[in-house]
Amino acid sequence: MLRHCGTRWSRIMGYLRGLQCQECKQEYPPVRLAVCESCFGPLEVRYEIDAVRGAFHRDSFAGRPPTLWRYRELLPVSDDHAIVDLAAGFTPLRRATNLEDAIGVRELWIKDDTVNPTYSFKDRPVAVAIAKAREWSLPAVGCASTGNLAAATAAAAAKARIPCYVFAPASLEPTKLLLPQLYGGIVVPIDGTYDDANRVALQVADRRGWGFVNINLRPYYAEGSKTLLFETWEQLGF
Repeated sequence: MLRHCGTRWSRIMGYLRGLQCQECKQEYPPVRLAVCESCFGPLEVRYEIDAVRGAFHRDSFAGRPPTLWRYRELLPVSDDHAIVDLAAGFTPLRRATNLEDAIGVRELWIKDDTVNPTYSFKDRPVAVAIAKAREWSLPAVGCASTGNLAAATAAAAAKARIPCYVFAPASLEPTKLLLPQLYGGIVVPIDGTYDDANRVALQVADRRGWGFVNINLRPYYAEGSKTLLFETWEQLGF
């Protein structure tokens, strides 16, 4: 059953068009949905591309804060007040001169996302997913994770003041979940594998209406990762 989560989707502004199944091309409004209801294929966010092409150029982002939200109009969040900003993104490019020599290339640059708030690239997609959760006033958020995603989700949830639940295999090394617990995340140990933890999280998301960043918020979560390419484009002067 398609969950429209109230009427907010009808008021989304900017260039967001909705969701589209990558397999059967079925389209949906921008709602909270894990997979296509017709074929169970993966969903992706779609934008009004022609409008985007005519509206942006390099100078559009000049002077904006050095975070992933400098590309605000190209991310699927309609309410500015929902944005959770831990200053993730716009991480430095590091030139790898020794590696250039070793593999025989003229220039090699590495994007250093270890300087993000929880030390990984996961802070990017999580920022967008938690913003959507706030936009929809969800009562709690969470993820199925064995490490980095849990830390990123717990940190963003703490900033947003939303309860966070981390579903993880009970056999996981406890130190891997120390950081999310320091951020206030509640760890839910699941007997079994990561896939089992993911399955239980999916059931909880459906029954309680919670937002799980890598499940029913996944289409929006995935959008945060593209900011790495936007930044690289800017930083290399294209």
